[in-house]
Amino acid sequence: MAESVYKVIELIGTSKDSWEKAAAAAVSRAGETLRDLRVAEVVELDLQLDAAGKVEAYRAKLKVSFKFEGS
Repeated sequence: MAESVYKVIELIGTSKDSWEKAAAAAVSRAGETLRDLRVAEVVELDLQLDAAGKVEAYRAKLKVSFKFEGS
């Protein structure tokens, strides 16, 4: 079996609706420019609040890995 190397990057997705949609937005956007996405791990969830303390957006921080093809 050939050895492989994977690169891990950190992304933050946002959504006005839910943490799930925020995470999905990050993975979807990453998939537009990266090939061979392998794993997405949610490492942190938080909320963006307005001046009155109301939820403006859900934010999901993810670690995403993909197969490294560099030299």
